[in-house]
Amino acid sequence: MPSSPLSLTSTPPSITLLHHHRPPLPTVRVSATAATTTTAMPDHHPSLEITGGGAERFLPALTTRHLPYKPFPIIGWNRHLETIFAAFFRTIPDVKYRRECLRTKDNGTIALDWVCGDHSSLPPDSPILILLPGLTGGSQDSYVKHMLVKAKSKGWRVVVFNSRGCANSPVTTPQLQTASFTEDTCHVVDHVSSMFPKASIFGVGWSLGGNILVNYLGREHHRCSLSGAVSLCNPFNLVIADENLRKGFNNIYDRALRGGLAATFSKHVSLFEDVNDEYNVQAGLNPRTVREYDEAITRVSLGFKSVDEYYSNSSSCDVVQHVRIPLLCIQAANDPIAPIEATPYEDIKENPNCMLIVTPQGGHLGWVAGDEAPFGAPWTDIMKKISLIKLFGQLSYPGPALNGVKWLIKAKTQRNRSERHHTKRISLMLEVDENAVKKNGNSDNIRG
Repeated sequence: MPSSPLSLTSTPPSITLLHHHRPPLPTVRVSATAATTTTAMPDHHPSLEITGGGAERFLPALTTRHLPYKPFPIIGWNRHLETIFAAFFRTIPDVKYRRECLRTKDNGTIALDWVCGDHSSLPPDSPILILLPGLTGGSQDSYVKHMLVKAKSKGWRVVVFNSRGCANSPVTTPQLQTASFTEDTCHVVDHVSSMFPKASIFGVGWSLGGNILVNYLGREHHRCSLSGAVSLCNPFNLVIADENLRKGFNNIYDRALRGGLAATFSKHVSLFEDVNDEYNVQAGLNPRTVREYDEAITRVSLGFKSVDEYYSNSSSCDVVQHVRIPLLCIQAANDPIAPIEATPYEDIKENPNCMLIVTPQGGHLGWVAGDEAPFGAPWTDIMKKISLIKLFGQLSYPGPALNGVKWLIKAKTQRNRSERHHTKRISLMLEVDENAVKKNGNSDNIRG
C-alpha cells in the first residue's frame, strides 16, 4: 500500500481523499449495567461503540451483563506498543495442517490449510470457518491459530485460505496477493461448499484479508454462498490507508510490510521477468515502501494504470452497501494501519445486514485485553462466538467464545449456493465469554 514521500524519486499525483466521517448520530453503548442509546462516552471505563443498519434488529437479544473493554495495563494504552507487542510476543498455538492446493482458471495456485484430523472426526454438516489472514500473512500467524483453536474446540471445521504466494504456497503465475482479486475467493468458497454441501460456511478476515472478504461479499453478493462473515481491522479505504501509513511512526509498519512483500516476490521473480514490460522487477525486489512495490508489481498484474487507481478500485468501503448476508465489522479506534476515519459508517448504518463494533483501544491486530492478556488470544476472539441454530431441528454448533454475556443475533438471510440454488433461513448467534486460557510463549510478525 503506502509509501513515504521522502523515499520516492517523484511525487505521487495529487488526489482528493473522501474520508468517511463518523456521523453525529446516536449509537448503542453496552455497559456493565444496561444497554442504552446515548451519544456520550462512558466517564470511567472504555466501552464498545455499536452501530449499523442491523443493530436494531440484532440488539434485542443482547443481554445486559457485558464487561467493558479493558486494555491490559501499559501495553494496551499505546497503539504502537500494543501492535508491536502482539506481533512479536503473542503465543502461537501448536496446530498441524494438511495442505490442499487448488488450480485456478488462470493456471494459478491457491493453498488451503485444513486442520489435521477434522475430516475424519467431524460430521459432514459441521459449520465451517474460512479464515483470510492479512497482507503477507498466512496459516502460521498467531491471531489465525488462536481463532482456529477456539473454533476447533467447539466443533467447527476450519480452513485457512492463504493468498497467492503467502505461507510458502506455490506460485505458478505472475500474480501474488492483491486487495481486489475476488476470483480466488469465489473459487475457494465454491470448492469448500461443494465438499461439504450440508454445512453452513462463515468467513473471517483480518486487515487486508478483511478487505478481500468484504470485497467478495459486496461484488459477488448475487452468488455468495457464505452464511455470515466477520471483518477485523479492515482498512476499508486503501487511499486513506495509504496516506495514513506514510505518517510519522507509521513508517515502521510500512517498512515491515514491504519487507515481507519483497521477500515473497524474490522467491518467484522468474515468473515476472520478460512477461510484461511494465513490471519493474528491480523495484519489486528492493522497494522502499509498500506503495512503491504496488506501483511496480501489484497494479501491473491487475491491469491498473497507476497505484492510485489500484487503491481506489480495491477499497471495500465502496461495496459495503451491496452486502446481503450478516456482516460483523470490528475496528479499533486507535488502529495505526487501518485508520478509523476510513470506516464507512454511513454505508454500514444504512445496510440492514451490517453491524460495526469499535473498541477504544486495540492497535492493529492487537487487542491485548481480557483474561488471556497479554500473551494469549486477542480480545476479539470473544466476539467470534459464532453459533448456527438451524430453524429446522434447532441444532446448535457452538463456536469460539470466552465468558461474560451472551448476545444472540438472529439474522434471516437468503443463501444462494451457485450449484444448488436453494434458499435457506439461518440464525447467527454470537456469544461473549471471558475465561482464562493457558499461555505459551512464542513470537509472531507484523501483518497488514
